[in-house]
Formats: sequence, structure tokens, C-alpha cells
Amino acid sequence: MGAVEDRAERRQLLNVAYRLLGSVTEAEDAVQDAYTRWYGLTDGRRAEILSPGAWLTTVTGRICLDLLGSARARRERYVGAWLPEPLPDRAEWDGTGDADPADLIVRDESVTMAFLVVLESMTPAERVAFVLHDVFRYPFAEIAEVLGRTPAACKQLAASARRRVSAARAPAPVRADVVRRVKEAWESKDIAALVGLLDPAAVMTADGGGMVGTVLRPVEGGPRIAQYMAAIADRAPGLELLERSVNGLPGLVARRDGAVVTVAAFEIDGDRVTRIWVVRNPEKLRPWSAGRQPS
Repeated sequence: MGAVEDRAERRQLLNVAYRLLGSVTEAEDAVQDAYTRWYGLTDGRRAEILSPGAWLTTVTGRICLDLLGSARARRERYVGAWLPEPLPDRAEWDGTGDADPADLIVRDESVTMAFLVVLESMTPAERVAFVLHDVFRYPFAEIAEVLGRTPAACKQLAASARRRVSAARAPAPVRADVVRRVKEAWESKDIAALVGLLDPAAVMTADGGGMVGTVLRPVEGGPRIAQYMAAIADRAPGLELLERSVNGLPGLVARRDGAVVTVAAFEIDGDRVTRIWVVRNPEKLRPWSAGRQPS
């Protein structure tokens, strides 16, 4: 495989793996593992493979399938809620360029936090079938090679996953003006303003991974979320809030002494916030520390 072809193929594989795993780090490792296996083949065996891209996709898919299976057991031991790893927008950063793996991931509706959370509700086989077919348009014959099932069975898995997606309320576009008002109310510790911006049935889920302090269970109800946010502002003097794109949509990033400590993604219905996903696990914030953020 030539350098240009290799780069394009790697970009595609990384995009597939991130949607399957919800983690930039694990996606990069899965793709690297697939390439290691490719270059581990003899020259004669590689020459027999008519489509290296299809071979790499199959191997990457199988690696991700295995990881998804083991992840279920790992997440049973995870401290608190587990959320997908948030993606920054490299255009909002300086001095990083294309070297960062996160910069190779296309940001569209299939990487929004809301969509990735729905993917987490699927079985590993459903997720692989759905992502490969509905998101990347791979034929079921190729997906069957990944899952080790018949094309008909893969079609049923994708249909089941599709029902899960349909059952989830289709999120409205995240309005930057609403996120901005949340930021301003949070900074001023204006609980009344926060309550007005939050849906009465809003839910906030936080992921600290047991490495930093945060709520272990979802906080439910606009008033409770507003009080919690105000309490955080009281306990964290010097916290700087920035409006930044999170997985391609308007979000908030909190940093202290120049280091990103929290990334928040939102779901909004009309002019009220219905869901907040807060990632504080420092291991999941590594892509946000690759370069210095402009103010």
C-alpha cells in the first residue's frame, strides 16, 4: 500500500473504529493492531489479498468487536458512569495540525455525544452491524465476514439497532446561543437563570472514572442540576469556561491554569437543555491537551 493510499485508508479505519468504540485512544490502538497484522503477513499472502482495504476493515472490525465484548466486563468495574471520549475541533486549537489522531475523525451526526450514547445501548454485534452498514454503507456480505454470521443475520442485527436509534428521541440542533447563556449563568452562579435554561426533567451525567471527584449517578431535574453547577463554581475558583465545539456541536470546556479539566456536551430541545454529558476523566481528555487552546 502506498503512502497516500495508506493515509486515506488509515483515516477511514480510524473513523470506523472511533464510532465502534467511543474512544480515540482505543480506536487508534485497534487500527495500529490491524496494520501490524497486515505487515506481519508474508509478501506472498499480501499479494493474494485483492482488496487490502476490505481486509483491514474486516480485521479492524473484529478487533473492535472483541474490545466491545471485554469492555462490558470492564465497565461493570468502572467507577461511576462511563461516557464516550469527547472530540475537540482542531481548527479551534493552534500548533497541532493533522498529527493528532482526533483530527482525522470526521465530525458529523454519527459522532455527537447523543448518538454515541445510543450506540452504547446496543450489543457489540448490533453496534458493528449498524455502524458498518448504516453509517459507512458497507454491504452485509462484508459485515458477515467481520461478525462471522450470515448476511441475513447481520441485516437483522442492523434492523434491531436501528429500532434502538429510532426509539431514542431525535435530538434537536444544539444552539450555540443557549450554550452561551448556560456559560454566563454558570459563571455568575445565577441559579435562577440556570433553572430557566434547563428542562425540568433534564439529566446530567458525569464521567470521572474514579480519578477525579464527580457525581457517581446522574443528576435529575433542572433545579438539582442548577444547584450542583453553582456548587461546582463555588468550589472551583479560577475555573475558566470556554465555548468550544464538542464532537462537532457547541459545548463548553473548563480549564484551570491552562489545563483542560472538564468537557461538557449538550442536548437541547427548543431553548432548554435536556441532557448534559460531563467528561472529567483525565484519560479521556488527552486529545484536549495536545495543544494550547487560544483564549
